[in-house]
Amino acid sequence: MSAARDVVELLARALTDRPDDVSVVESKHKNTMLIELYVGAGELGRVIGRQGRTAAALRTLATTAGEKDGQAVTLEIRDGKP
Repeated sequence: MSAARDVVELLARALTDRPDDVSVVESKHKNTMLIELYVGAGELGRVIGRQGRTAAALRTLATTAGEKDGQAVTLEIRDGKP
């Protein structure tokens, strides 16, 4: 488990009304770590935020945490379960 995944999961659980519906899947593709954030039905708007500001902030924090581990990070936010 990476620091970027931990940051994304912690913040997503804090942002949603149903933190138990949040799941994070981490995979590596070439030189980039892909983090997929799945949220429960109706929670996608809370995680994306107005005009995508919250999602942009999550991506920035994930990228910063990934740099700490020497990894490039891409964050995808998805509705539903993995």
